[in-house]
Amino acid sequence: TSDEITIRIPEICEATGVNYGSVYHHFGSREGVIDAAYDMMFTTMAERDVASLKLISHAAQSLEEYVASLQGVIGTFASGPERRAHRAIRVRAISAAMTRPDLKERIGAAQFQITEELTHVVEYGQERDWLRRDMSAHSSAVIVQVLLVGRTVDDISNEPIDDDEWSTSMQLLLSDLVYPQSRN
Repeated sequence: TSDEITIRIPEICEATGVNYGSVYHHFGSREGVIDAAYDMMFTTMAERDVASLKLISHAAQSLEEYVASLQGVIGTFASGPERRAHRAIRVRAISAAMTRPDLKERIGAAQFQITEELTHVVEYGQERDWLRRDMSAHSSAVIVQVLLVGRTVDDISNEPIDDDEWSTSMQLLLSDLVYPQSRN
């Protein structure tokens, strides 16, 4: 189930075949089990996102290739039911981490990796004069993530923006925020 309040240690033990004492010995508490699950999900998703981001800098040899790669990855991150579920899990883990310091520490490392890799992608573009230099690469990386994760706000709407409209809006917004010249 997706609601952590319904998670019970006896059910976890039954489903996994691990005894009750081992679960408490390893995780310390019910919250420790939940934090470990959030950490695993968050970190796994972060690793996939970092791998996707690494491809941009390695593949792009021109502004056009860079923009196409960046838009493709951002489009993939923002669209479809799988990514909607991904964003929901990510927001849930982040929300839980705000009041649970151990979880914040655990997923903070994975979040740092995402931000660092996206920062490298922006720096790659800045070094080639493809992207603005008047905004730090780190700030640009965080802004992109805010836009992507922030889409969760619209995901809960009764009438959310469809993927095509979102993609077009993201392209326009990112071109205004990031790209120094119009694309020809």
